[in-house]
Amino acid sequence: MEFKHIPVLLEETIEGLKIQENKIYVDCTLGGGSHSLEIAKRLKDGRLICIDQDLDALNAAKAKLKDYSDKITFIKSNFKYFEEILDQLGIEKVDGVLMDIGVSSFQIDEVSRGFSYMEDAPLDMRMDKQQELTAAFIVNNYSVEELSDIFFKYGEEKWSYRIAQFIVEKRREKEIETTFDLVEIIDSAVPLEVRKKSKGHYSKRVFQALRIEVNDELGALEYVLPRIVKRLNKGGRLCVITFHSLEDRIVKNIFKDLNTDCICPPDLPICVCNKKKEVEIITRKPITPTELEMEENSRSKSSKLRIVERV
Repeated sequence: MEFKHIPVLLEETIEGLKIQENKIYVDCTLGGGSHSLEIAKRLKDGRLICIDQDLDALNAAKAKLKDYSDKITFIKSNFKYFEEILDQLGIEKVDGVLMDIGVSSFQIDEVSRGFSYMEDAPLDMRMDKQQELTAAFIVNNYSVEELSDIFFKYGEEKWSYRIAQFIVEKRREKEIETTFDLVEIIDSAVPLEVRKKSKGHYSKRVFQALRIEVNDELGALEYVLPRIVKRLNKGGRLCVITFHSLEDRIVKNIFKDLNTDCICPPDLPICVCNKKKEVEIITRKPITPTELEMEENSRSKSSKLRIVERV
């Protein structure tokens, strides 16, 4: 399958990185490689490290970026290992980092990956096809309580417990194997009048929740953001693009914490925590797509870009 990819907030992100031709940059979520291509074009003696846990994405991007291969190092890994990757490359600090969070257009469009509720496919949802945990394992083995918690926490699904009950009941008859098996269960669990009022396909929230659980997306994001900041040179920038409120809330809160000095109780006469702010927040409000971009790329509609600079 051809790796098609329309980059989101491309110009805003490249501008936000303040790229200098002789510096070191990291694209933590290479995907289709469109952001990396624009970074590489601006480098002369600089270096770009491209990370992705999806081997298909890496191979497609290598072809796309072949004219700049002398400036690029490709790494197959999860971005949560950011520090370990830099250590292995002998790099102490970098000058800019991009994170484009979530599932890529290619992963959604490749039916066999099982990310989409619109196509019948095995329940997979792994961004890294070499990992063991799949969506099928989760729906066929997690308890009612565990499934309900996932759907509510990661999908903000109001009918989470009832959907989880229906899943557990159905899997007693036979294993739940495909995306359409799951969609059918969700449809039977949620009343028709409720589904009719839903914006878009009602299964969206459950599929989002499963994808996040399979790939530990929020856990990895929360873990790595402070560690990335510590490896930025002074003046280096971190640009993060999110696509739903759970991701954006994590980024916003961590940036706010990293932008905060002393957190001692106000009644203490002197600071004992020794906390110093690590970043300046460049985007007080997130940058969102223009009307034109949303018309040209419907998947950009929910995207938000937040930027900080190391102090």
